[in-house]
Amino acid sequence: MDTHVNEIDANLNAAGLRFALLVSRFNDFITSRLLAGAQDTLLRHGAARDQLTIIHVPGAWELPLVAKTAATSGRFDAIVALGCVIRGQTTHHIHVGGEAAKGLAQVALDSNVPIGFGVLTVDTLEQAIERAGTKAGNKGAEAALGALETVNLINALKAG
Repeated sequence: MDTHVNEIDANLNAAGLRFALLVSRFNDFITSRLLAGAQDTLLRHGAARDQLTIIHVPGAWELPLVAKTAATSGRFDAIVALGCVIRGQTTHHIHVGGEAAKGLAQVALDSNVPIGFGVLTVDTLEQAIERAGTKAGNKGAEAALGALETVNLINALKAG
């Protein structure tokens, strides 16, 4: 009996790949840490500094539209979207965070450009700080790794 199974696995080599790092200005004290984590991760995995383009957007709400523009520009192999939505005293955070997530997912599906999702949706500032480089790691770094692995997986699939 043949036990051979075909497998396609991606690597984490960022050399030669171009990344758009979209970062929300809203809650900058958190998103700047997410950006630092994403940049560090991509550089450690072989990306050159000139392959990283940082694009500042007003807030998480604007991420999908800017991601769509970046994805359809042909300039980037992958996108990392970074933002932080903190619960307030209204349900505003649900709408902003949910629509950002839905919009970014749709852009990735429509454009076939991977988007690493690094948008924090948290209840408290303390939770945001924990996810931006302390107790819970750095979700910006995790989003960059996700985008990197996905673009390499897509490239491996296309190569046959």
